[in-house]
Amino acid sequence: MSVGSTTRGFERFADSEWVERMGRVGLVAKGLSFAVVGVLAILLAFGVGGAATDRTGALRLLSNHSWGFVLLLAIGVGFGAYAAWRFAQAIFDRDDEGTDFEGWAKRGGCLVKGLFYAGLSLLAFSFLTGPRGESASERERTARVFDLPGGRWVVMAIGLGVIGYGLYNGYRSLTGKFEKHMKKGKMEREDVRPAVKVVGFLGHIARMALFGMVGAFLVRAAWEHDARHAIGLDGALAKLAHQERGSLWLGVAAAGLFAYGLFAVAQARYRDI
Repeated sequence: MSVGSTTRGFERFADSEWVERMGRVGLVAKGLSFAVVGVLAILLAFGVGGAATDRTGALRLLSNHSWGFVLLLAIGVGFGAYAAWRFAQAIFDRDDEGTDFEGWAKRGGCLVKGLFYAGLSLLAFSFLTGPRGESASERERTARVFDLPGGRWVVMAIGLGVIGYGLYNGYRSLTGKFEKHMKKGKMEREDVRPAVKVVGFLGHIARMALFGMVGAFLVRAAWEHDARHAIGLDGALAKLAHQERGSLWLGVAAAGLFAYGLFAVAQARYRDI
């Protein structure tokens, strides 16, 4: 089989309904993972258990329980399917973004998301063989980057990038851009669009606030050359919990993450993939 025929085969697969199905399965897994993090934080806010954690921590929590095996397996498969969909967008331009600067930027973003979710998929599968110990914290990872040539400026750039991503989520929320790829006509026929607008708005606002916090603390860590200031999503939730009226702020942020999870599930049903 020639390289050309192999490439055409991949292109046909990238445009097939199979990739669409993988995208929808992946969005359900994405929504479920955010919902689990949100529920854990909501429980913590009400003082009935739970934890301020990120999605890696949520996967680890599932691995500690026998009942979590099936859910962890489903999430691992779903994340892998999500990654495959994003790779099809990035490499084979499934969405016809083009090859101008804006097109390549969007496809590059899809590639980054694909790599990220491929990593989460592998992590989920690694937990299936049994619980793992605690992974490196954000502080430890930041300290390792500081040891690299120009590491301080790499951390600064990452922090500014995370802040920018948070602001982008806020922009999508306030302008309603999160509905861009949704099949609005279908939502209106099924009378779900108002609910989708609410969870989309709240979810993206929560992501703006939390990613903004994570980015700001990374910038502070770089500015002061002190990795102890670096935090992840779990750290941002913990910071909220320790503020005055922390339970209230944590509950609001957790509800926002849960809303984003619901929005991702709605995307699985109504997004144009």
